[in-house]
Amino acid sequence: MDFANLASQLNAGTILPEGIVIVTLMGVLLVDLILGRTSSRWIGYLAIAGLLAATVALVFQWDATNPISFSGGFNSDDLSIVFRGIVALSAAVTILMSIRYVEQSGTALAEFIAILLTATLGGMFVSGASELVMIFISLETLSISSYLLTGYTKRDPRSNEAALKYLLIGASSTAVFLYGVSLLYGLSGGQTELSAIANGISQAHVGQSLGVVIALVFVIAGIGFKISAAPFHQWTPDVYEGAPTPVIAFLSVGSKAAGFALAIRLLTVVFPLVAEEWKFVFTALAVLSMILGNVVALAQTSMKRMLAYSSIAQAGFVMIGLIAGTDAGYASMIFYLLVYLFMNLCGFTCVILFSLRTGTDQIAEYSGLYQKDPLLTLGLSLALLSLGGIPPLAGFFGKIYLFWAGWQAGLYWLVLLGLVTSVVSIYYYIRVVKMMVVKEPQEMSDVVKNYPPIRWNIPGFRPLQVGLIITLIATSLAGILSNPLFTLANNSVTHTAILQAAVVNTPVNVAATEPSKGL
Repeated sequence: MDFANLASQLNAGTILPEGIVIVTLMGVLLVDLILGRTSSRWIGYLAIAGLLAATVALVFQWDATNPISFSGGFNSDDLSIVFRGIVALSAAVTILMSIRYVEQSGTALAEFIAILLTATLGGMFVSGASELVMIFISLETLSISSYLLTGYTKRDPRSNEAALKYLLIGASSTAVFLYGVSLLYGLSGGQTELSAIANGISQAHVGQSLGVVIALVFVIAGIGFKISAAPFHQWTPDVYEGAPTPVIAFLSVGSKAAGFALAIRLLTVVFPLVAEEWKFVFTALAVLSMILGNVVALAQTSMKRMLAYSSIAQAGFVMIGLIAGTDAGYASMIFYLLVYLFMNLCGFTCVILFSLRTGTDQIAEYSGLYQKDPLLTLGLSLALLSLGGIPPLAGFFGKIYLFWAGWQAGLYWLVLLGLVTSVVSIYYYIRVVKMMVVKEPQEMSDVVKNYPPIRWNIPGFRPLQVGLIITLIATSLAGILSNPLFTLANNSVTHTAILQAAVVNTPVNVAATEPSKGL
């Protein structure tokens, strides 16, 4: 046996970050087994340290000379590095949110973190998988862990209901996705590696056949579920309302980022001959997501349901970059997901802090909050204004890059629709900010009147407050540092071979320049 050749084909060093996550997962379980619940908070800090170590390992893999591993099953190119970093960082912040939340719910923190790390592992593998079996296993690892996390608070009927709905709809979407990839397997002559599937379809002269189009539709349906795109969004409002808040924070960022990474890799590699068809389908999904998400969010009275519909709308904005199909389009997607990580998690951290102190997430109960908790009001206000795209916050630059890329690619009416729906979103975001800040003392809600005193010396709240400060600072700085972040996103695109091939072969090939140079 030629061990040198075997080691070269495996190239196992590319999954060092995932290996660190696995070791961290085992360490969490062992520490809990040996020390018991008395070490629960230290388990959380151990998990965060492991995720940060995995992120550092990703940095050292940037621009690797040989990113392919496991005989083509996994690709650690710069595109996957960025998406895997987003998944790992979202999990780290989620654990900061979870420590007090899980303790107060009366459930075991170690098991919660172990399942969350398993979901993180699945999301990281999805972001770099380039072979059908690995894609499916990674996707199911992420999905099954997400179902378990959604129903983790077993004594809460809403959590149980959300988990059941998520499981049923998720199982259906998995079956649809699996049928689509099985069609690809047959049409390509039994290939499972993505580039081999593309070559097999091309050599069989079925690249634009009805079978490929049907496979494309099924694959897009599976991806649409994962990124919460309308009309595959039915699970989102109920799951966001019923699941533990840290869980939906992770699903809204980490799981969504993995879904977009899978979409880019599958569509650009396997379906270049039907690019017009999948762009048309995603245009329809983007239109539905932006309109439905923003319009329905106007009528919500629950903060978590409002953020659920906001998440659907945000997916519509990100799809503009995917539809553009240019360097600027893909880079703007990555940049937006990077800043979305901080501003969305900042908002959810504030929601958790408020609900832990008051026991409610109703928007009306936030009335007059500024007078009792200025820091929480500042954090939630900046997060919501950034999600709405108010300058000079990070969300403004994210939308500018997306709309600029779409405009250069000739997607004029789609960009105009994005601008109009962004204005709609500003209304329901500012409504919450106004309620917290502008209300007179006599209009303060009863919940806020009885708001408990703010104390920093309560150990369980410290991780949450630290998470709030970190995400608040990151949200503020991301707007100031938009050029370096966009450069990072752009480099991840220009250093990724599959995206460069897609840009060359795409029917829409408009030269893209950096929009900030014209600002």
